[in-house]
Amino acid sequence: MNRWYGSLPAPEIATHLTERSVLCLPIGSYEQHGPHLPLHTDTVIAAQFTNRLIERYGDPHDLWALPALPYGLSLEHSWALGTVSLKVGVLTTLLNAIVGEFARTTPARRLLIVNGHGGNRGILEAVSYELQATHHVQVCIIHPSSLSTVHATSELPEIHAGVEETSIMLTLAPSDVHLNRLPETFVVDPAHRHEIQRLVLDRGTTWPWSSDDDRISSFGISGGNPQLASAELGEAIIASALDASDQVLQHL
Repeated sequence: MNRWYGSLPAPEIATHLTERSVLCLPIGSYEQHGPHLPLHTDTVIAAQFTNRLIERYGDPHDLWALPALPYGLSLEHSWALGTVSLKVGVLTTLLNAIVGEFARTTPARRLLIVNGHGGNRGILEAVSYELQATHHVQVCIIHPSSLSTVHATSELPEIHAGVEETSIMLTLAPSDVHLNRLPETFVVDPAHRHEIQRLVLDRGTTWPWSSDDDRISSFGISGGNPQLASAELGEAIIASALDASDQVLQHL
């Protein structure tokens, strides 16, 4: 069965969708990902992971793919050419409007948001309560890279555009990966580890960090050397996240 929501003729909504149907909404971003990855990296990851979810679990869990929301909250990358970031209020309003319309026009009452951008995490966690209470839908958000139990052996924590994200893109969209565009002067600075931990990962404090901060990034990259990335690692990360998704879907 074709499980693309947009491909259904209007009269078939009532035939194919029930209150137990799960609408899958990918959300990504348009932001800098160093010299070697495209602006739409996070949107590609969210959309392609959703496709794989549908292929594997569509029938047993009654999943339906919605079109990807390509823009997210990317203020940490707003220094860079090409980055398009929504503001917190705009993204909250947009999600409320989208979910409200699907709740109004379909019987489906389960929503799975597939998030491809780490910077969306905080706002999605907060707005999920509002979406659930306002529109009477069961909401779950998955973050594929975090859901996976497979991780790179990396010199630095994998925050942005490093080994893991580059590996995933080598699997999902290899023609968009251009490792030859990394500057010859690019090196991974071990000194970034402490500052990444302090500014980005420390759960006891929150800082508005930026990917052009040379204490944590080189050329907009915060993580291990992308030149060590591989499609095999990317496939393993995705496969692990897909395996873990079954239990998530059962709970939803």
